[in-house]
Amino acid sequence: MTDVVREKFKPIAFNPKQTAAQRRISDPGFRQAYDALEDEFAALAELLKARKDAGLTQADVAQRMGVSQPVLARIESSLGNRNHAPSLSTLRRYAQACGKRLVISMV
Repeated sequence: MTDVVREKFKPIAFNPKQTAAQRRISDPGFRQAYDALEDEFAALAELLKARKDAGLTQADVAQRMGVSQPVLARIESSLGNRNHAPSLSTLRRYAQACGKRLVISMV
């Protein structure tokens, strides 16, 4: 890399969790929208935790479910965008692929 390029290239660190926390404090509209997604974030966290605890990649889980890796990526990402919610059957298959059992509760 040349010195000129180094001088122009100054990446800025981005911490999405910190940014979201700051926006929740300063922007009531952001806080309301963010809080409305709490259950989706919790569900996604559970899926990712199950996969991580099982030591599996997206490709591993996809293969066990009989779908492609991009389909599994869409399943995981759909929980945070509300465009498409996976069915209970899909969540059950995901859980089984990770060696888990799907349990639903209301509190």
